[in-house]
Amino acid sequence: MLFAGACEFFYAAQALEHLPEPRGIEVAFAGRSNVGKSSLLNALTGRNALARVSHQPGRTRQLNFFQMESAPLVLVDMPGYGYAEAPKAIKRDWQGLMLDYLRGRPNLRRVLLLLDARIEVKTSDETVLELLDQAAVAYQIVLTKTDSVKPAALVRKQDEIRALAAAHPAAMHNIITTSSNTGFGMDELRANIAALAKD
Repeated sequence: MLFAGACEFFYAAQALEHLPEPRGIEVAFAGRSNVGKSSLLNALTGRNALARVSHQPGRTRQLNFFQMESAPLVLVDMPGYGYAEAPKAIKRDWQGLMLDYLRGRPNLRRVLLLLDARIEVKTSDETVLELLDQAAVAYQIVLTKTDSVKPAALVRKQDEIRALAAAHPAAMHNIITTSSNTGFGMDELRANIAALAKD
């Protein structure tokens, strides 16, 4: 029922001093540019245009905050990383803001790290895994775009990502497999987030 209610954008921050006052549990979504973060947020909340889906990767350059109507829960869309054509200054700003947010946000309960099931884990993904470990924030890996992967290849990818999660101290060992196009895995993802809101 949590996701049956409205979810609305209410704030954007480009610097730590601009973060909104905490107003409930926060769940942050991180991922490489073009991993399908905006599409996942839209599918998760049942809204077609909650988060802007861009054909130009790297467009999100700030923390975007979305308030759930049915519970004191806020979804946070973090800037994408690893896009080669993004200006170096934007990369530096994003990394600084990300780390400051992760380390200093008292109501941040979970980070969901999105990985594209169709491609190999990138160096930028490994770097962010290490940064999340250093920040000591509990995070969970979510595989995206699985509708484009054949069943046998998906099983291999799931095994690979479980092993990857097991090698990182702050990562949860269970992963979630999703497709924004078909809705696969959305109920599981919603249940995981709803459980956080009840704690």
